[in-house]
Amino acid sequence: MAAVTVLIPCLPTHADPGPVARGALEAGHAVVLAGEAPPGLPGTRSVQAATRDEALRLGLRAAGLEASFILVHAPDVPWDDADVRALLQPLEADAADATYAHAEHLPLPERGLSRMAQAVTGVALPDAFPSVRAYRSAPALAQLERAGQVEAEAELLVKLAAQGFRLAHVPVRSARPPSEPGLFLRRARALVRYLGLQNDADNAHEGYNTLARMESASHYNAWLGAQFRPWLGQRVLEVGAGIGTMTAQLAPGRELLVALEMDAFYVERLRNRFRGHPHVRPVLSGVEQADWARLRGEGFDSVVMSNVLEHIEDDVGALRNLRSALPEGGRLLLFVPALQAVFGGLDEAVGHHRRYEAPQLRAAMESGGFEVEQLRWMNLLGIPGWYLNSRLLGRRAMPPLQLRLFDAVAPWLAAAESRVQLPIGLGLFAVGRAR
Repeated sequence: MAAVTVLIPCLPTHADPGPVARGALEAGHAVVLAGEAPPGLPGTRSVQAATRDEALRLGLRAAGLEASFILVHAPDVPWDDADVRALLQPLEADAADATYAHAEHLPLPERGLSRMAQAVTGVALPDAFPSVRAYRSAPALAQLERAGQVEAEAELLVKLAAQGFRLAHVPVRSARPPSEPGLFLRRARALVRYLGLQNDADNAHEGYNTLARMESASHYNAWLGAQFRPWLGQRVLEVGAGIGTMTAQLAPGRELLVALEMDAFYVERLRNRFRGHPHVRPVLSGVEQADWARLRGEGFDSVVMSNVLEHIEDDVGALRNLRSALPEGGRLLLFVPALQAVFGGLDEAVGHHRRYEAPQLRAAMESGGFEVEQLRWMNLLGIPGWYLNSRLLGRRAMPPLQLRLFDAVAPWLAAAESRVQLPIGLGLFAVGRAR
C-alpha cells in the first residue's frame, strides 16, 4: 500500500483532533497536525501555523515530504475507515489526482458555493470544499509552489483544475457540517476574484491571461485548426504549443505529434491534458535550445507554428532550424499576427517582437529554406477590435466579453473569408515547402 499522510488542521475554533488522529494512526497512516498550538499527540508530527490558510499550505508541504498521498481531514468529522479507503482508491488506481468527499445531505449554501466553483473551474464537484479530501502529493505540492494570497482551499482547487489534473468526487457516509459564515464568504470572494480578476497562474505569466481566454474561443480555434489540417502529414512537430489549444486541433488522426514548449508551467499542463494520448508527446524546449539532431530522427513530415514566430527575435534563424528537421518536400505551416500598425499592449504582454506584413513573412520563409506555396490574409473583422484594445487603450489582455462576441461570429466570418481573397487581415496564414 502506498504511503499516506493524514493532515489535520487544528485551530482554536476547531474540534479536538485526537479522535481523528487516533483513527488514522490505527489505520497505519502517518499524521501531521497543523495549527496555532497543535497538541502533542503520541505518534504525530506538528506544524505551527497561525491561520487556517497557513495550516493547509505548511501542512501539505510537511505531509508531502514522505507520502505518496495526502488526506486532509477536518477534526469535526468522525474518522471512517470505509470512507477513507473509498477516497484513496481512485488515487491508488491512478484514475485521479485528487478526490473530494461528497456527503449525501449537503447544506444549501455549500451547494451554491460548489456551483460557483464549477463556473470558475469547469469541474463538476458536488462539494467543492468538503471536510475530507485526498491528493496525490506531487501535484498538490507543485501547485502550492505558485501559491498566491487568496483563500488556500479555493486557490488549490482552481490551480489543480486549470492545470488539467484529474479531480473526482467520491460518495461518503459521514455528514458534512456547514462552513463557518466567515469562511463561506472568504471562499466565495476568492472564487469571484478568480472568475474575473485573477487567473490560476496568479499573473506570474502575464501572457497566460490571453492564452487562457483564447482557449475559450472554440469557434475561432476550430477555424484556425481547419486551415492547418489539410496540409498536415502523419508525423507533426508543433513548435510553441503553449497550453495546448492548437495541439488539440491538430492531434486527432496523427501518428505522432511532438509538442515543443519552452515554458515548464505550460509543459506540465500539456502532459496532464494529453495523458492517455501516447501519440502526443510534450517536450520542454525552445527553438534555440532544441536538440535538432535528435528531432530529425523522428521523421517529421510537417512543422506547425501558430502564433509563435513573432516571439522569436531571430525568426530567419528559427526557420532554418525548422527546415533542418524536415526532409525535402516537407511542409511548414505558419500562422502569425499581421499589421505592425496595430502593435500595442496586447502584443507586448505576450512577448511579440513584431507583427508581420506579407512581403516580410515571404522573405523570411524563403531565407529560411522554404518555397512559399500559400500566403494569405485572415480575420479582417478582428482589426478594429485589436487596434482599439491594444493600440489605443493599451490593454494587456483581451476583454472576455469582446472575445466571446467575436467567437460567436467566427463561423460566419470563416465562411465568408473562404469565398474571397482578402486584401488585408489581422493574421497571415502561410504554407512553405522545404527546398
